[in-house]
Amino acid sequence: MLMPILQIHSEDMPAYAIVCGDPARAEKISRKLENARELAFSREYRTFVGEYEGVQMAVVSHGVGSPGAAVCFEELIRAGVKTLIRVGTAGSYTADYPAGSVIVSTAAVRSDGLTRQLVPDGFPAVADIDVTSALVAAARQTDRGISEVAKVGVGITVTLDAFFTGVEEIPHRKYKQAGALAAEMEIAALYIVSTLRGARAGAIVAIDGFADSDLAAEYDPHTDAVAKAVEHEIEAALRALAALARQDQA
Repeated sequence: MLMPILQIHSEDMPAYAIVCGDPARAEKISRKLENARELAFSREYRTFVGEYEGVQMAVVSHGVGSPGAAVCFEELIRAGVKTLIRVGTAGSYTADYPAGSVIVSTAAVRSDGLTRQLVPDGFPAVADIDVTSALVAAARQTDRGISEVAKVGVGITVTLDAFFTGVEEIPHRKYKQAGALAAEMEIAALYIVSTLRGARAGAIVAIDGFADSDLAAEYDPHTDAVAKAVEHEIEAALRALAALARQDQA
């Protein structure tokens, strides 16, 4: 069956997928797979399939923001994907996790508009516990020399629609005081769609700056520290999916 927006066929899709915002990052991740091939590039949605440690998996880009990302998640699940891990970037709320750190998201504050049209206001956006455990374990592994590059945090993230400020204040200070670790733009949508459709999901983000900074000049997502953190999260997500697949087979 053809998915009309992603332009992929369900018979080509494995049960495991990494999702990310940037189509170029999807291509980068795909180069870590064996026998990788590109299935489609439709709008912001770029899809690759291949093998990692003997496990068939997909890598798919979903663009920026919850509405478009949710379309991607919906069609992937309809095509047969059962486990999804998002790798992305986020702004930190705490000096404990500066640029170059990585954070595994256990749950997401639903400060987006999309999920309010899918579930009631009090419904939580929560990661699957098995996916989260696999991500935490993979991120903290010491081999391949990645663990010393980035500090690993585990906790609640915030999903927002706005990237740049307007006349309304974004309540970063409240989220920070409440204990959220970082802000990004798609995780709540991933968790809600996965819960609704019977899939499991988790997320890991590389910190590229501070979300509550008033100085736009401070934001630079293209540093070596951020690049190493992105490499760290990609390796962790690949390992986590492979570990989950082995658990499922057992």
